[in-house]
Amino acid sequence: MRTRSAPPDEGPDPAAPAAGLPPPAERGATVIPDRVVARIAARAARTAQSRRAAVPPDRGRPEAPHASATVRAGSVRLHLAMDLPYPTDIPRVCERIQRDVAERVAQLTGLRVGEVLLTVRRLMTAADVGRGRVR
Repeated sequence: MRTRSAPPDEGPDPAAPAAGLPPPAERGATVIPDRVVARIAARAARTAQSRRAAVPPDRGRPEAPHASATVRAGSVRLHLAMDLPYPTDIPRVCERIQRDVAERVAQLTGLRVGEVLLTVRRLMTAADVGRGRVR
C-alpha cells in the first residue's frame, strides 16, 4: 500500500476533526476565574511598571501593584493600583502601562480587555526614602 506524503510546507488539515473528539461547540468552554486574571494583570503591571516607570534606586522600592478583575462574557475589566516615581509624565506613563497590561492579559488569557482603570496610590519622591516617624 502506498500513501501520498504531504508537501513539506503543508501541515495537517486544520479543518479535519480530531480523532474521537466531539465537535468544538459540544466540548465546553474554558473558564478563567477573576482572581486568576487579576494575578496575571498584577504580574503584567509589575513588568510594565519597571519598564515604563522605573523608580530610581535612591527612592526606595515601590509596593507591588494590586489588581482586581471582573470577567463577563469573554471580556474583562481591570482595576490596577500602583506607585509611580515623581517627577514623571504621569498621563503618558499611565497610558502606556494600561496598554501594556491590556495587551499582555489578552495575550495570556484570550479574553478581550474592555477597560483598564489605573489608580496611582502614591508618587515616590526622593524624600520618601528617608521618611520615618515624625516626632
